Amino acid sequence: MALAFTSSISTPSFTFPSSHPTNIPSTGSITISERPNGPTVNLRRSFLKPVNAQPDSLVPLAAATTFFASETKDQDLHPIATHLDNASPLQIMDRALATFGSDIAIAFSGAEDVALIEYAKLTGRAFRVFSLDTGRLNPETYQLFDAVEKHYGIRIEYMFPDAVEVQALVRSKGLFSFYEDGHQECCRVRKVRPLRRALKGLRAWITGQRKDQSPGTRSEIPVVQVDPVFEGMDGGIGSLVKWNPVANVKGNDIWNFLRAMNVPVNSLHSQGYVSIGCEPCTRPVLPGQHEREGRWWWEDAKAKECGLHKGNLKQQEEGAAHLEGNGNGVSQSHANGAATVPDIFNSQNVVNLSRTGIENLAKLEDRKEPWVVVLYAPWCPYCQAMEESYVELAQKLEGSGVKVGKFRADGEQKEFARRELELGSFPTILFFPKHSSRPIKYPSENRDVDSLMAFLNALR
Repeated sequence: MALAFTSSISTPSFTFPSSHPTNIPSTGSITISERPNGPTVNLRRSFLKPVNAQPDSLVPLAAATTFFASETKDQDLHPIATHLDNASPLQIMDRALATFGSDIAIAFSGAEDVALIEYAKLTGRAFRVFSLDTGRLNPETYQLFDAVEKHYGIRIEYMFPDAVEVQALVRSKGLFSFYEDGHQECCRVRKVRPLRRALKGLRAWITGQRKDQSPGTRSEIPVVQVDPVFEGMDGGIGSLVKWNPVANVKGNDIWNFLRAMNVPVNSLHSQGYVSIGCEPCTRPVLPGQHEREGRWWWEDAKAKECGLHKGNLKQQEEGAAHLEGNGNGVSQSHANGAATVPDIFNSQNVVNLSRTGIENLAKLEDRKEPWVVVLYAPWCPYCQAMEESYVELAQKLEGSGVKVGKFRADGEQKEFARRELELGSFPTILFFPKHSSRPIKYPSENRDVDSLMAFLNALR
């Protein structure tokens, strides 16, 4: 059982919810109250004896401890999340640990999760940590696991995929099927199902999700919520609470905290990796790229969740449904006329091409001037990330004889763009030479202005 405990450290009585964010705990008697005048449990020594976990779950260390979690199915956590929205990660972590004690665990894999463990340590409370070993992690990630265990004096509880399921997948589809038919099936076997088994032994879990990690899927995550996908030990949707203490923290602030506390980090970060998953599905990111673009780079941006936080996709998918099918308008709207995602790459130097316009451009064999065109979707965070550099490129090319354009290639235009314009994922950048009908696809993921200019200068 992954557990950090110092017998001299204890916690104050705690009631959930409270009218104010918790203060940083000090030494005192160890009691947790379910509600005012409710039952209290002394946890002074209950954490010292680990209980052998069943293979399909994370079993709590103190089964007799009572918490409010059994009532979360009927409880709206939105007011609590709103109340804690301006609280520090340390306050949120303290609230989570005080409320759930041994029925909560930190999900650990990367940099944000090291920060979570550090915050948990700083609360002075006992805490648990678990991780998913998919069998395909980088060697540096395993080295990080070992360093974290030694640094904090804990044991991470590892969850593994079912060997029979992995064997069946690999024997039927090979070791790298995800490059051909998407990552969801492999992630479901190696990550989602082991996580589901782990969470069945908990009433709450703590994640390192941040709003700025993936603008397309994580921009609205609250600091605490009823998990919309997974079930806790009491069973049923709504039986598990999900805490996101660093939801409102920027990535650079996480790194400032890690450096200040001098804690272990994955050595891959020094090699350009930002978001780190399994070895075959992770690569360094380049200047101008969003951090999640280093994950599943062969797929569309809107699919960049492995399933552990699948609930994040609901809102995004609902928004995308309204976006698809309307071509290249400046913005798209709901049926009631309310605007959703505004258009991007808006500049007097960027020509907004219609379907007819891009078709005519592609058919020409002798153009008056060369063109560079981006195939994009305005909801795509990676398109959004390169907007500034592309607009700057258009400004630099003004008067040079090279036209700069954009074509919205999602919705009804997506199949056409894939068939006729070599669209792989968003964004795709094409160069249409002056004396050739065949466009040349920009091969690099480096989308800064200098790299784009070098590409164009080499061809025109």
